[in-house]
Amino acid sequence: MSSRLVARRYAKALLDIGIAHDTLPSLQKELGDLDRLVRSNADLGRLFAAPLIAPSRKAAALDTILEKAGASQTTRRFLKAVAEGARLACFHDIVAAFDALVDAHQGVLEAGVTTAHALSEAQAKTLTEHLSSRTGATVRLRLHQDASLLGGLKVQVGSTIFDASLQGQLHQLKARLLNA
Repeated sequence: MSSRLVARRYAKALLDIGIAHDTLPSLQKELGDLDRLVRSNADLGRLFAAPLIAPSRKAAALDTILEKAGASQTTRRFLKAVAEGARLACFHDIVAAFDALVDAHQGVLEAGVTTAHALSEAQAKTLTEHLSSRTGATVRLRLHQDASLLGGLKVQVGSTIFDASLQGQLHQLKARLLNA
């Protein structure tokens, strides 16, 4: 079974628990905090990935860390199940799947925005409002910079791409001139 499928199943189970207990925001924060900690701490990352360490030892070590961090019982029990199921290597995928499921549950769309230069706060706010009105959903921007665009921006919401970049316009002009 692929790690993304496994991750989605664990994430869906946690989503159902979070909805039932009305704890989605706190669960999302705790998982996000732990995700950042694992990514920034090489020893913890090795613990999560090490196949030779018994799942029960991983679960015990993780529970000690979570207890000291003040994590909720729900988070601790969930991660104990993940560790004992020998699925800690999928942890980052579980967090990503959980975030995506929470966003879908709350009606939030993520829009990937690529610009040649950084957007100001006012520009980002205006773009967010415009995309929200076009999609009918709450939109969260994921900003990237790519100097090769020369100017303008590209926006991807789901499978739809809006290309308002200078690079895109030059490609369209070239195609029209070659076909003329």
